[in-house]
Amino acid sequence: MKDGDTPANSMDVCTALATRRSVRDFRPDRVPEALIDDILSDALNAPSWGNVQPYRVAVASGDVAKAISADYMHHFTEGGRFQKASAMGKLKMWLSGFRGPDGDHTTIMTYPDELNERYRETGKGIYGVLGIGREDKAARVRQMARNFEFFGAPTALFIFASEELGAYGPLDAGAFIQSIALAAHARGLGTCAQAALATWASPVRSRFEVPSGYKLICGMALGYASDAPINSFAPVRRTAENVKLSLKS
Repeated sequence: MKDGDTPANSMDVCTALATRRSVRDFRPDRVPEALIDDILSDALNAPSWGNVQPYRVAVASGDVAKAISADYMHHFTEGGRFQKASAMGKLKMWLSGFRGPDGDHTTIMTYPDELNERYRETGKGIYGVLGIGREDKAARVRQMARNFEFFGAPTALFIFASEELGAYGPLDAGAFIQSIALAAHARGLGTCAQAALATWASPVRSRFEVPSGYKLICGMALGYASDAPINSFAPVRRTAENVKLSLKS
């Protein structure tokens, strides 16, 4: 957006922060390329250390998005087969060319107790809205697979951050990602930042020219939210009081 322009669906930043939600079910309606560019232009106003803006974005829509999704689904399905296979079955898959995740960062981690409590509560809330029981493993796998279909969104963004700045590349990229989410929300669109899309990098790297030194940090579904109940889910947020550190006695 150019200086002085005001988007038709603009809202103040406090309202945007309070009402933005991660969208997990999208309508298939195409998002115009010009609108995507406006959102990215707005997001480029995000704070950046020394204004270096150490990020790049791959924008996938239409047939490109479908092809990338198909690659992800293949990797996800094969990964599930590998996990269930016997030792001999795993060896055969490996010898036939199977390889595990090729992401630039690992997306599988162990959360410390404090963080795991919130992570588990959020997962419990999402599956509760979806009506998926803890014992229904097949339904949980199907819902996980929805990540790789971008939850039905017609566009997926893939954010790469420079590794040359250590922690500060991802730090700046995080501010950029939040700004994309807010700029999209203000214009009537929904987003969902997806770490799962960083599990494999090859589906994106094989189709886009990624500069040396840039690593895929996450993907983001972008589109128009459906009226599915899951889109009303709002996890409990921490309060200002419990994020502030206490003074030493």
